[in-house]
Amino acid sequence: MSQPAPKVEPSAASLTLADIRATATLIAPHVLPTPVHRWRGPEIEALLGPETEVVVKLELFQRAGSFKARGAVATMLRLSDEARARGVTAVSAGNHAIAVAYAAAVLGVSAKVVMLATASPARIAAARAYGAEVLIVEGGPAAFARVDQIVQDEGRAFVHPFEGVNTSLGAATLGLEFAEQVGPLDAVILAVGGGGLASGAASAFKLVQPGCRVFGVEPEGADSMHRSFAAGAPQRLESVSTIADSLAPPMALPYSFELCRRTLDELVRVDDDQLRAAMALLFREMKLAVEPAAAAGLAALVGPLREVLRGRRVGLVACGANIDLDGFAAHVRQGGAAVGPDGRALR
Repeated sequence: MSQPAPKVEPSAASLTLADIRATATLIAPHVLPTPVHRWRGPEIEALLGPETEVVVKLELFQRAGSFKARGAVATMLRLSDEARARGVTAVSAGNHAIAVAYAAAVLGVSAKVVMLATASPARIAAARAYGAEVLIVEGGPAAFARVDQIVQDEGRAFVHPFEGVNTSLGAATLGLEFAEQVGPLDAVILAVGGGGLASGAASAFKLVQPGCRVFGVEPEGADSMHRSFAAGAPQRLESVSTIADSLAPPMALPYSFELCRRTLDELVRVDDDQLRAAMALLFREMKLAVEPAAAAGLAALVGPLREVLRGRRVGLVACGANIDLDGFAAHVRQGGAAVGPDGRALR
């Protein structure tokens, strides 16, 4: 069911509270402090027991619809004036491209982003609406090759979707904000794709609330961090298969992997049925229309972590609202009318 994080000694990859606070101050003019909400409702209480308290960080209300705006702004503000003048580039299935386009727009930087042909038309339109030039490429390897060529030919700075100190520091500002807004938590659950969110937010929680257990959750069909933890080094997947495309990079990379294995206490997996059921539950009780990745923490809480965290005060991050209406409706219809004891939809 789960993969404990291997314990390692502190290293140069550690984030400091001073650096996180400095990053929060740096990006504050361009990002929003997002609210938290204590979730009370008959379904969630029936699933977890009234003794379990669930507090949700509503990061889906962030600029550009996800936490990625924090890292994109932090990365671009720390480029030299000369680098910003040459512009930036990025590769993404959606949220990161939108965030880079947003950050470029507010900072007056030219952006050329590469998006996958499988990306939602709504996400492509959102990136273009912020003024980015969008190139559509078939397949992940070809997309990364195109970005490399853009960097080489045009001198643009590459804003990575999940790897690098400024990306992790951007996510850490979310973790710090959440930890300080909500007070002591017994546990927090963070979605894991490439590890950009988890590496930063978990680092902040361990600094501010060292007694809080931090769980990472991955889709079963895109579990590169599970495999990397087991191997003790970043691993690449031959293929990915999940509806949570925001959590589906085919590999882990050294910096975010190092931070994740230092700060995550445990990893769990959820499948697509559990993600859909969690999306439906979020819609019914919290009235939130989210993409599958934003429901991963809830899917873990009502699924593999239900008994582990019963009676605890648990934090979730609802992040990612860049989904088209038809896609959302299809997933929620499949999500069923209720959630069963295994966290999957009841039909």
